[in-house]
Amino acid sequence: MWIPERRLLFSGDLVFNGGTPFVLMGSVAGALQAVEQLRGLGAETIVPGHGEVCGPEAYEPVEGYLRFVQETARRGREAGLTPLEAARETDLGEWAGLLDAERIVGNLHRAYAELDGHPRAPIDLATAILDMITYNGGQPLSCLA
Repeated sequence: MWIPERRLLFSGDLVFNGGTPFVLMGSVAGALQAVEQLRGLGAETIVPGHGEVCGPEAYEPVEGYLRFVQETARRGREAGLTPLEAARETDLGEWAGLLDAERIVGNLHRAYAELDGHPRAPIDLATAILDMITYNGGQPLSCLA
């Protein structure tokens, strides 16, 4: 929801402030396009889908993380790795401090589908979630973001 007279944006799950973005049921490329469109609104205050109220500075980390997912997927696919294997072999680097880091696996499932030319294809949710749990050390998933 955009309230232009207040320069206030309720971004829903397009902006995560301090948490790992999650696009398993969406699109990595689509999320990047959507954030670019949100940026164009000129919001001064953003109520993100997850995390504290923030300003437009929150766009950059979301975009950076999503590009990181795309690059990780590209490298993983080229190496013949599954999304779980690619996640395990990837150093999260600057993204390691985000809450719910296991989302990298679900995001890679989506990014692989996009690389395969199927951006809107349904993802095998059971496999993706089980892979996330495996990445999470067998612990149940939680949403801390």
